[in-house]
Amino acid sequence: MTFPVVGMVGGGQLARMTHEAGIPLGIRFKLLSDTPQDSAAQVVGDVVIGDYRDLDTLRAFAQGCDVITFDHEHVPTEHLRALEADGIPVRPGPDALQHAQDKGVMRARLDAIGVPCPRHRIVVDPDDVAAFAAEGEGFPVILKTVRGGYDGKGVWVVRSVEDAAEPFRAGVPVLAEEKVDFVRELAANVVRSPHGQAVAYPVVESRQVNGVCDTVIAPAPDLDAALALKAEELALTIAKELDVTGHLAVELFQTLNDDGSSGVLVNELAMRPHNSGHWSQDGAITSQFANHVRAVLDLPLGDPRPRARWTVMVNVLGGDYPDMYSAYLHCMARDPQLKIHMYGKDVKPGRKVGHVNTYGDDLDDVLERARHAAGYLRGTITE
Repeated sequence: MTFPVVGMVGGGQLARMTHEAGIPLGIRFKLLSDTPQDSAAQVVGDVVIGDYRDLDTLRAFAQGCDVITFDHEHVPTEHLRALEADGIPVRPGPDALQHAQDKGVMRARLDAIGVPCPRHRIVVDPDDVAAFAAEGEGFPVILKTVRGGYDGKGVWVVRSVEDAAEPFRAGVPVLAEEKVDFVRELAANVVRSPHGQAVAYPVVESRQVNGVCDTVIAPAPDLDAALALKAEELALTIAKELDVTGHLAVELFQTLNDDGSSGVLVNELAMRPHNSGHWSQDGAITSQFANHVRAVLDLPLGDPRPRARWTVMVNVLGGDYPDMYSAYLHCMARDPQLKIHMYGKDVKPGRKVGHVNTYGDDLDDVLERARHAAGYLRGTITE
């Protein structure tokens, strides 16, 4: 029997780690990457260098693949429909993926199925932004370009009509959202297969710094069991209603109601492995990457339950200290249980170049170990 070939569009770290998860299963990967230096292109054996925005390139790449999946949401929807028309399974499919590609489409669909979201609407110019603000609590409001934003890019906190001009310069529709007064940010990660099997990982707390995920704690500390169940059910409902195949990350705001109870609002969707699920590499029985591979191939899904009481992931961001390898001696000697995951990227200030995972029974200890290791690798901690 010939083992299947998974075609991965995008050569970033998500593709790198998904490829790693497929190796024990004997799954073969074929990669469409922008450059030979991309994170996944350094480790995948079968690499095609090309532009994912070119349909002919996509069609040629898809030859010999049993399924196509992605490490980003930016492939044009019409190209994905063309691949499906050619008989190539695309997972997630274009009908689902458009909700991660276009925030306006996503908000309209979530409204239609009754998912709680921040107040929002498409705005056409700064005066319309001022009108949107006046319809609610006033400024500040959040503006987002409907396509292309990630890690804080394409997102603005606007405090006056004078501040509202910048988002419109991109020439794409702009979504206005109320600025939510949230308690903290959560993420619910689920995986769904083509025949409808689905699993849910524990809801995690995601802590951001300058719009970029810094720390993830699994499970979210002090989260009411009923609210955790509600968040998991919400993510599973979204996956089913949008017909998602593979991994779905639902980024959430935990809010405080007038009566003192907590609720959740959906912030963003990602239909691929996600930073909020990196903890699962070492902290779950089956990682998000392994389950994404299983899902796109319609294999039975693995157990998502945690291995330890607490797992903490901290991103390693580039700084002014480029020689991270020399820091391994200290980090590994100080914490033999530490798990380091590096992406093969050039070190640049603020760039995600890796992450560390720690786990154990004492949350304060697990947090301190992860933060120390990430800081030492970056060079912000020297002892």
